[in-house]
Amino acid sequence: MRLRALLDTHSLGLTLLGSEEELDRTVRGVMTTDLRDPSRYLSGGELVLTGLAWRREAEDSERFVRILAGAGVAGLAAGEAELGAVPDDLVQACLRHRLPLFSVDETVSFASITEHVVRQVSSERAGDLAAVVDRHRRLMTSGPAGGGPEVVLDLLGSDLDLRAWVLSPTGRQIAGSSLAGAGPELPAELAARLAGEHLAAARAGRRGPHRISLGGATYSLFPIRHEGRDLRQTLLSDWLLAVEADAGDWPEERLDLLHGVTQLIAVERDRRDAARTVRRRLAQEVLELVQTGAPPAEIAARLRVAAPVLLPGLGAAPHWQIVVARVEWEGGDVPGGPVAQSLLEEVLVDPGTFGPEPSDRIAVAHTGDEAVALVPLPAVPEDSADATDGLHAEQLLRSVREPLGRGLADDGRLTVGVSASVHSAEGLRGALEEARHARRVAAARPGRVCAAGHEELASHVLLLPFVPDDVRRAFTARLLDPLRDYDRRHRAELIPTLEAFLDCDGSWTRCATRLHLHVNTLRYRVGRIEQLTGRDLSRLEDKLDFFLALRMS
Repeated sequence: MRLRALLDTHSLGLTLLGSEEELDRTVRGVMTTDLRDPSRYLSGGELVLTGLAWRREAEDSERFVRILAGAGVAGLAAGEAELGAVPDDLVQACLRHRLPLFSVDETVSFASITEHVVRQVSSERAGDLAAVVDRHRRLMTSGPAGGGPEVVLDLLGSDLDLRAWVLSPTGRQIAGSSLAGAGPELPAELAARLAGEHLAAARAGRRGPHRISLGGATYSLFPIRHEGRDLRQTLLSDWLLAVEADAGDWPEERLDLLHGVTQLIAVERDRRDAARTVRRRLAQEVLELVQTGAPPAEIAARLRVAAPVLLPGLGAAPHWQIVVARVEWEGGDVPGGPVAQSLLEEVLVDPGTFGPEPSDRIAVAHTGDEAVALVPLPAVPEDSADATDGLHAEQLLRSVREPLGRGLADDGRLTVGVSASVHSAEGLRGALEEARHARRVAAARPGRVCAAGHEELASHVLLLPFVPDDVRRAFTARLLDPLRDYDRRHRAELIPTLEAFLDCDGSWTRCATRLHLHVNTLRYRVGRIEQLTGRDLSRLEDKLDFFLALRMS
């Protein structure tokens, strides 16, 4: 489409501020950004939408416009919501670089402009493909209102003989196309591998489509993402388009067509995210009530509102589980909460399910870098064959650990904690603390993707990773250093004797037998331990202190 056509659509709220002679430029796409330097996300021909958050002083306008002009963008549209009127220094910079500049009325959202441009550009681009003119016009105009990604992918199969799938970042299949004699489903292991390769390529800074050969077939992976934002904010929540073909051999027209497909699917993803607003708000309300110590009756009333939304047609009140997740990036400059929220909404879905709808049964809220999921479990009789004890931490991440680990690369971590199921509002506060504590246990383990569940919280030994290092060193030094020094000077083996004595629960006979010592020799060594440390190994408190010191050393 031409830039000029934007002014003919009054509902877009655009006003031309300069360079009218350039309005015949062709618009190939649209990107929203507030980055000071968005050049790495630009390929030329875009209409750039900006809220002007990058502008801190007048000189910034010249630098920003110079970058856009150098990248070959078609035009710039600046929102009025941040600064009011578009600043004159930006107007002058655009005039110098012959870059058409529009102001966007503050009552018009960038999403509305994006959807309009994507539809128009995609439709026109498809019409330019002579071999499949009519069918590809349908392809590009069949977006969200015409059946979603399934319709688009089916047309790819029928018109271009391409098998294609929309995958989540964990490799779960959202949609797929089918060809004659072949179903739309992609094997789960292959889908997870493709998702992992896509995430790794994106983190390495390679521009899509990414190509990979697996099982004798070549796949091209196209990102479906929010452009213009830090990659770490969106990568682990964005879908991808996997096509069974080598896009390296494609003409530019076909690549443009697939780019249009990804834009249409991105619009659909945004719509489905918006539909989750109610569930997210429900989760946030319940979480706030639980954390502020609200009366159980008030929490129960809110849960009664949530249950029909999350489990339509449910006859009895469900049981509930709480899952806590945290995404942390080195440097702390990228908020992890929204990413953790999107990840939980995906991870909590059975990886074997097909389509986007199963994730619409989970309510997830986020605060700071933490996301909290309220997971309903249908209440069934305990002796029923359908009875379940709910989610298990390790099973939860088993199929998604590999792709997510590649997306987190070497600077990110995902840690997850899972509570036991609770049957009433009174148990939610304890479940929340239990899930948070389990997540802290997971965080103490090595690895990029770690989880722990309530069943792992039975031993006090799990508390040791949370003791500060300086406290740990002081505690162990006070109890064990005198014994180590004595062992170095006299080769008395007091430390091994202490470990064996505690392991034998203080039994003189069993410990002497294990160490191949006479009981009197053992009593002499234990007496020396007590003399050097001022402790009494007949007292439970002192035994416990020595036990913890040995575990922390």
